[in-house]
Amino acid sequence: MAIQHLKYTTVTSHKELEQILLLQQKNLAASISESEKEKEGFVTVEHDFDLLMSMNNQEPHIIAKDQDIVIGYTLCMTSDFGNDIPVLKPMFRQIESSLDQDKMYIVMGQVCIDKDYRGQGIFRGLYRKMKLELQGKYDLLITEVAANNVRSLNAHYAIGFKTLVIYEADQIAWHLIYWDWK
Repeated sequence: MAIQHLKYTTVTSHKELEQILLLQQKNLAASISESEKEKEGFVTVEHDFDLLMSMNNQEPHIIAKDQDIVIGYTLCMTSDFGNDIPVLKPMFRQIESSLDQDKMYIVMGQVCIDKDYRGQGIFRGLYRKMKLELQGKYDLLITEVAANNVRSLNAHYAIGFKTLVIYEADQIAWHLIYWDWK
């Protein structure tokens, strides 16, 4: 789909949070076929509105909009949310045990781009905006990607992420990766 008026910004409204949740629903691993997961990637965590809003209140999420429609997002998650999402608890434990305590970090809680807009540089654009917004406060951006989500892993490595540790949780191999902003 041709982009009419692409803009990278932070979430400022409930409508934008609702659009993130709709985009998330369409791209959950449980919502797509195995072949689509392999080809297109997928998202693992399903958020609810209240949690998404609480996270946004601490550190606003980054979105890409085509006119008034959210077509991509990266979720910002501070360590305060380490116990709020059960599937992410092992990640936060790994961060605490693998990272120097003097490093200030933010977690990129999820990235997703609408299927119609993929392959147009929006992934990179979201991360550029995230760095621009947050590098004054944090040394590192950390996220994790399932080992079988090859498309996402390759995209993250291509923009500068490096592996901190690979670990297993709930029978899934995870790459805990970081982008050093300092």
